[in-house]
Amino acid sequence: MLYWFFVKTLGPIARRRFNPTAEGLEHIPHEGGAIIAANHLAVIDDALLPMTCPRMIHFMGKAEYFEGKGLKGRFKKWWFTSVGVFPVDRSGGSKSLGALEHAREIIENGELFGIHIEGTRSPDGRLYKGHTGAARLALETGCPIVPAAIIGSRELQRPGQVIPGKGSSKVVYGEPIAVEKTPADEVTHEQLRGLTDEVTRRIEAMSGQEYVPEYAQVVKKQMQQEQAAIDEAAQPAR
Repeated sequence: MLYWFFVKTLGPIARRRFNPTAEGLEHIPHEGGAIIAANHLAVIDDALLPMTCPRMIHFMGKAEYFEGKGLKGRFKKWWFTSVGVFPVDRSGGSKSLGALEHAREIIENGELFGIHIEGTRSPDGRLYKGHTGAARLALETGCPIVPAAIIGSRELQRPGQVIPGKGSSKVVYGEPIAVEKTPADEVTHEQLRGLTDEVTRRIEAMSGQEYVPEYAQVVKKQMQQEQAAIDEAAQPAR
């Protein structure tokens, strides 16, 4: 796996551009499985976490990254696999279970699993309601959750911006949340929601973001529909 090769060789270049700093590194367990649960503001977030974390972090990636055809498709699959990313079908339900099982194996093997608790990038820089996948993994494995607040990445890379700008960024790692292992068939919705909301509250406190009690995906869809309506209204009458 080429994870550390890329971190060590490409990291210095990225550091000069993003100037990332880290706080709370003492909160990352030195060994054993754990979940790094972070907010999500920009594509470069998945570079800032590995650059600031002293241990390797495994991430989920869109299944489309691994399904391309031809030389380009094979290269993308090799690239993401080499840097510790594994595929997840984001349509949900049973199609996502394989990725969760793989994440569970990573944690049980004593490694770090990273996840953006909102499930997608924030559409406007605010912090949105968290999904319960991280909480389920923590409860079923008994591993701690380390909340992480990414700050400044949206200013470096606005939505739709391919090449990030130059500036400063920061990742704040909070105190781990200890979680008692619970049999899968005994995990309740109240436990999942309560633990997820606690992680989100800690990220909110560290990041200073405004919290929105809605899923980011829902708000994104509403924004797209509103923009489509505006565009349609702007069309000249026939």
